[in-house]
Amino acid sequence: MQTASLLHPIYYFSSRISITSDGWMKFGGWNSSKLLFNGRGQHLRFLTPLCKTRLFVISNMDDGHAYAPALEEDSNTNHAPSLEPETFFSKWSPPSYLWRGLSVLVLAGQVIIRILKGKVHWRNTLQQLERVGPKSVGVCLLTAAFVGMAFTIQFVREFTRLGLNRSVGGVLALAFSRELSPVVTSIVVAGRIGSAFAAELGTMQVSEQTDTLRVLGSNPVDYLVTPRVIASSLALPFLTLMCFTVGMASSALLADSVYGISINIILDSAQRALRSWDIISAMIKSQVFGMIISIVSCAWGVTTMGGAKGVGESTTSAVVISLVGIFMADFALSYCFFQGAGDSLKNCV
Repeated sequence: MQTASLLHPIYYFSSRISITSDGWMKFGGWNSSKLLFNGRGQHLRFLTPLCKTRLFVISNMDDGHAYAPALEEDSNTNHAPSLEPETFFSKWSPPSYLWRGLSVLVLAGQVIIRILKGKVHWRNTLQQLERVGPKSVGVCLLTAAFVGMAFTIQFVREFTRLGLNRSVGGVLALAFSRELSPVVTSIVVAGRIGSAFAAELGTMQVSEQTDTLRVLGSNPVDYLVTPRVIASSLALPFLTLMCFTVGMASSALLADSVYGISINIILDSAQRALRSWDIISAMIKSQVFGMIISIVSCAWGVTTMGGAKGVGESTTSAVVISLVGIFMADFALSYCFFQGAGDSLKNCV
């Protein structure tokens, strides 16, 4: 078998052929040039140099005849300008934090709608509630105890110098109920539970398990997201109350054993300073913090891309964004709940 040794481009012509009345053959297209020549091949006339199809003749073939394939060329070559005008948004893609932030809002709206419609997977909700609540009690109480003892050291040293020993319990109670207990508990839960939520849903997303749920007819929001949001919102207020109790108990024990301030004085001062609204505000805060942790972690999980590396980045980012959201929400809620001059410490001075 002989191979083709030479390719000679003969003519350029378009794909449409027509014969005129005077015997001329006309090759042309709607956006191409016209090539005219007569049947005997003695005259050749080019009207414009624009071409669209190239004809090659390969002389050496097995049967000894010339072979002329027509090769279609791309109408939009590299040197030809594009007919479509380029706009600013044609090359712009939103940054990851922007569309992930929008995904948090969309996911929160879907969760609220699902809860109002009653489409909740209760069995999975109970499992997540056990995971967020009882299995997180130990680390939360341990953290609250040491935070309470650390603040007791600072308050007792300064208040004793001022002769305000009877006000130590009230100050500690107000600090724990209004700020320390909900914030510290939420930070611990964000590090322990929020990271787990993001890692689990991220792994399911990159391994296409969420797509499998859709194929089986289950909504991933009903099965994965809504139970976690409900569990976090219900478990955080009770964890906050327990942390408040343990923090006050550890503070009273330390003040009595180290600084000589009686436990009865600490508890009596705390009882006179506290109001029912202080406890209610702490529970409201913790419930909002639980929703922030769960929704942000789940949103970061279901938007994970890039395999194992993407799962790790999503987990870290979910914890960081959750902590930032907790601090911002704490400021906004404190500003709304506690306005004007306070008089809680008047009764314990």
